[in-house]
Amino acid sequence: MRYFLLSLAALLAACDQGPTFTEAEPGEQLSAGKATVTKTDQNAFSLPLANLPPSRRLDFSVGNSFFRNPWVIAPASTDARDGLGPLFNTNACQNCHIKDGRGHPPGPDAKQAVSMLVRLSVPAKAEDDLTQGGLMPEPTYGGQFQDAAIPGVEPEGRVRVDYRTRIVTFKDGYQVALRVPRLSFSNLAYGDMHPATLFSARIAPPVIGLGLLEAIPEADLLAHADPQDADGDGISGRANRVWDRRNDTTAMGRFGWKAGQPSLRQQNAEAFANDMGLTSHLVPTDSCSPAQHDCLAMPNGGDAEVSDSILDNVTFYTRNLAVPARRNVDDKQVLAGKSLFFQANCQGCHVAVFTTGAEAAEPELANQTIRPYTDLLLHDMGPGLADGRPEFLANGQEWRTPPLWGIGLTEAVNGHTQFLHDGRARNLMEAILWHEGEAAQSRDAVLAFDASQRAALLAFLNSL
Repeated sequence: MRYFLLSLAALLAACDQGPTFTEAEPGEQLSAGKATVTKTDQNAFSLPLANLPPSRRLDFSVGNSFFRNPWVIAPASTDARDGLGPLFNTNACQNCHIKDGRGHPPGPDAKQAVSMLVRLSVPAKAEDDLTQGGLMPEPTYGGQFQDAAIPGVEPEGRVRVDYRTRIVTFKDGYQVALRVPRLSFSNLAYGDMHPATLFSARIAPPVIGLGLLEAIPEADLLAHADPQDADGDGISGRANRVWDRRNDTTAMGRFGWKAGQPSLRQQNAEAFANDMGLTSHLVPTDSCSPAQHDCLAMPNGGDAEVSDSILDNVTFYTRNLAVPARRNVDDKQVLAGKSLFFQANCQGCHVAVFTTGAEAAEPELANQTIRPYTDLLLHDMGPGLADGRPEFLANGQEWRTPPLWGIGLTEAVNGHTQFLHDGRARNLMEAILWHEGEAAQSRDAVLAFDASQRAALLAFLNSL
C-alpha cells in the first residue's frame, strides 16, 4: 500500500497542470451545506433536507405519497388520483425515478421501457415560435413515444435498444468496450412515423438536490458561460433559453437532459402530462395526438387531473429531497483522484462549488454552500453522444452538464451503474470515455492515465 501511494504521488508530481490536493477542503463532505444527510443505503436519495424542520416534514410526506403511489384510470372513487393516460409510459413518478434515483434502459426481454422514454419530433415549420423550442411533435405519435395504455386504447408500440461494441484503448494498452446503442420500434399501432422524425432516448435522472440547483443565482451560472470560448480552453458552455409557461416568456433552462425546463414546477407538470397522460392547469393538454381517436374519446379525470395543490405538494417534495454527504474525503487515493479530475479540467464543466441565493423558494435552501459538480449549461459533447435533436437553443450535439453529487451511491440506491442520458455507459469510466466535443481534451487526458491513476479518479468520483 505504501509503495502504491508513493508511486501515485510521484505520478501526480510529474503533472504540471492544475492543483494537487493533499487534504480535504473545510466542509467538503457537505455536498448540500446544512441540508446534507448522511444515509448511504438504498434510501440515501429519499430523505428530506437535513435542515427541514419537523413542522414542514408533513408537507414533504404528502408530496412523497403523490410521487410514489400509482395513479388510476378515470372515472374512479380515488378522484384525487385518477385520470391516468389514456396513453402513458408509467403510472407513478417513482417507477422512473427509482428510489428517487436513476432509471435504466430496458433489457432485451422488456415489454415496456418504463424508466427510459423516447422523445419524438420533426423540425419546426415556424422557427420563431418560442413555445415549441424549434420542434414540432411527430404528427401521429406526438412528442413522446408511449408504450402503455389503458384498456380500450392501443399502446403506441414497443421500443427496443440494441448495442454494438466500440473499443477504446488507453495509452498503456488497457482497453474498454463501449456500447453504441441503436433504437428500434415495433408493433406501431397507429401507422408509420414521419420520415423526418428525430428520436432522443432518455433515462430518468436522480431527483436529489433539485431545489438547491433551482436556488443558484442565474448570474452565478452565467458567469461560467463562454459561448465564444474567449479564454481559449476549448469549453464554450452556454445557457439554454426555454419557454416558461407560468410567466409566458422565455427563461434560463435548468432541468432536463438539455436544460429544457426553467423550473421544478414546470418540470413536474410536463412529466405528469407526457409520462402519465395527466393534465394540470400549467400543462392543460394530455398526450393524445389528433390521429389517435380512441385516445381522444376516453373519459378524463377532470379539467385539471393534477390539481394545483397536488402539483404544489409534488414540487415541495422534489424541491426538498436531500443530497447525501461525501465519503472518504480525506482518503489519499480519493485526494489523488480529485487532483487528476482538476488536472484533466473536468471541473471546466462540472463546476464544484456554488452558493445558493438568499431568495430561494424555501428558507432551508437559501445561502447554502453546495458542491453539485455542474454548471447547468449546455456543452457540445461531440457526434458520439449526439441525438441530432435540438431543444430550444440546444443543438443536436449539446447536453446540459449533469450534477455528479450522489453518483457514487448509484449502485447502492438503484442496483446498477448505467450512466449518460440513455444509460449506454455501464460504469463511470465508460461514461468518461464517451466525452467528445468540448470535453475531448479532458477525455484524452484520462486516456493517458495508467492503472493507478484510473483507480484514483474512480475513487474520487465514487466518493461524490
